[in-house]
Amino acid sequence: MDHNTYPDSYIRGILNTAKSIAMVGVSPKQNRPSYFAFKYLLERGYRMLPVNPGQAGQEILGRRVYATLADIDEPIDIVDIFRAPQYAVAIVEEALALDPRPQVIWMQLGVRNEEAAAKAEAAGLKVVMNRCPKIEYGRLSSEIGWMGVNSRTITSKKAHRLGRGVQRLSLDRPTITGGATAAAERAQQRDVDHHQ
Repeated sequence: MDHNTYPDSYIRGILNTAKSIAMVGVSPKQNRPSYFAFKYLLERGYRMLPVNPGQAGQEILGRRVYATLADIDEPIDIVDIFRAPQYAVAIVEEALALDPRPQVIWMQLGVRNEEAAAKAEAAGLKVVMNRCPKIEYGRLSSEIGWMGVNSRTITSKKAHRLGRGVQRLSLDRPTITGGATAAAERAQQRDVDHHQ
């Protein structure tokens, strides 16, 4: 695969089917990009699994922090690498030792390691490099367009609302529990009642 560009369908497919994301290198500091991305994805319904050996046993946004991927006792769909490129190979090797294996290795902005990508792809995993799932989700759901950013996505379809209050848009994906949240169901019912 050409890791310089990714079709929107490839990224959307990953983000629509994933339920759990293990973020390796997440920081508990609220001013760090990893914290922003972690919080954003958690708010979009992903089951976020923070991995940071220096914070193991603590919590980030109410989620228990693990020292390693192997310490996580549930299946992982995406391993999101928020570490420098030289650490990517070891993280991929750790991910490949998991049973079951994750479906995707995602390397954050500025993280590109061809050897790590080749190992993951040889094992049948999808790979994304030098991209942020927070930004890609925002771009593909049109949320990022609200801030005046060119999302490179042209559509005449109205984005799906996820409820009232602070607006969050959806990629037409269910919540991590497989259905809509109670708040989303109430908002949808109000919309149906309003239009009748």
